[in-house]
Amino acid sequence: MGRTQSLNEWPAPAKLNLFLHVVGRRADGLHELQTLFQLIDHVDRLGFAVREDGDICVQGAVAVSPADDLTVRAAYALKAATGCPLGVDIALEKRIPVGSGLGGGSSDAATVLLALNRLWATGLGVAELASIGLALGADVPVFVHGHSAFAEGIGERLTPTALEPTWYCVLIPAVSVSTARVFSNHELTRNTPRMTIPALFRGEGRNDLEPVTCVLYPEVRKSLDWLRGYGDARMTGTGGASFLSVGDRQAGLDILNKAPPGCTGFVAQGLNCHPLVDETKFGV
Repeated sequence: MGRTQSLNEWPAPAKLNLFLHVVGRRADGLHELQTLFQLIDHVDRLGFAVREDGDICVQGAVAVSPADDLTVRAAYALKAATGCPLGVDIALEKRIPVGSGLGGGSSDAATVLLALNRLWATGLGVAELASIGLALGADVPVFVHGHSAFAEGIGERLTPTALEPTWYCVLIPAVSVSTARVFSNHELTRNTPRMTIPALFRGEGRNDLEPVTCVLYPEVRKSLDWLRGYGDARMTGTGGASFLSVGDRQAGLDILNKAPPGCTGFVAQGLNCHPLVDETKFGV
């Protein structure tokens, strides 16, 4: 196998977009966004064993080709950027649903970059890792930097933000939403006025992708409408999941116990920092 060592698991937390505005479109076709990323304590877990033979192998990944698997792409991107000859076995325990808008793939990729930078001793700084991550996906940098943040540009311009401790009830319909399909829809609004940071703390904002997503994916509309029966629910990112702030874990569980057929979910608490900011907590 070429394996040299086994290591403890590394967490990859999910995120919520507390709002997401599309404020313009660049000449290269990418969309200019403003969003507020809230990290939450619902995590995928990854384990790593370094290999001397240079191979990169993943167990437990979702059923996609290696070219589309962000964990594999992140490892190869770090190799390409640093010339590292080592490889790795990656064990992935997937708990964040694919296509849910919770950032699981991006978070997994960020954890691969953070972990292998340490395990391969490649010595890159956070800014360099975030730059590699941005080429993989717009949401990767926020997980690399490791803080809930106000984001602009395509998601790469980050202002770390301290948010009030909050519990969230997250509802997930049985559908995987295509980001490309949503962003390419001609009905998508792309001219929302830019927001200033003070407006974040007045609770302003919405998800501009929600109307298009709800038309393209009726399951998302149904689950979101149901959750709104309990409060001001919103869709996160370009995915199918919706969320609602609740008073405590039990209040969220009480809602989920009544969830409509075909929907799953979880209750999570907001995090201002990525779990790996305090590495001693995870023994890595």
